[in-house]
Amino acid sequence: MNRIRRLLASYAKFISVPWRDDAAPAQRVIFCVYNENEELRLRAKIDEFEIATRESGHEWSVFDLTDTFAEWLSRQRYAESYYRKPDLLATLLPQYLDYIEGRFRQFLQTVGVNEGSVVALKGVGSLFGLLKVKAVVDKLAPMVKGRLVVFFPGTFENNNYRLLDGYDGWNYLAVPITADMEA
Repeated sequence: MNRIRRLLASYAKFISVPWRDDAAPAQRVIFCVYNENEELRLRAKIDEFEIATRESGHEWSVFDLTDTFAEWLSRQRYAESYYRKPDLLATLLPQYLDYIEGRFRQFLQTVGVNEGSVVALKGVGSLFGLLKVKAVVDKLAPMVKGRLVVFFPGTFENNNYRLLDGYDGWNYLAVPITADMEA
């Protein structure tokens, strides 16, 4: 069984366990951690994660971060200047986080999530070098009444997450699910 199938099996087992109603937002976040080289395989199997979620009696929706930076930057008044001098972007990146938050809020209203819903976040690797995943999750998690599943291309070791196996890692309270968990 390949790593993505094992990750799916671990996820299916975890998501079928009854949920606590009193969990704090950070405790309702699930990180599905996979090797960044498996990104295309994971994207091809997203529908199987949906099937596992629905079989457990939960609703499912996916919010894709992949194109949000391009969408946001193209709407900036001085976008051409930022293309020529990308180092100027650093001061604008907090606005990008606000853009993601606004788009996510609209998405949640459109799909109508509730306490039994799973909202999956894919395309997290596109944040690399722009925003910290922790900052994005901290903004989005309180908006999700059910569970927020973050498809995370990177590593998890000793309670430390590293996006795309980059140097900068952080400790987060989310539930980690990996391909190496007992399914």
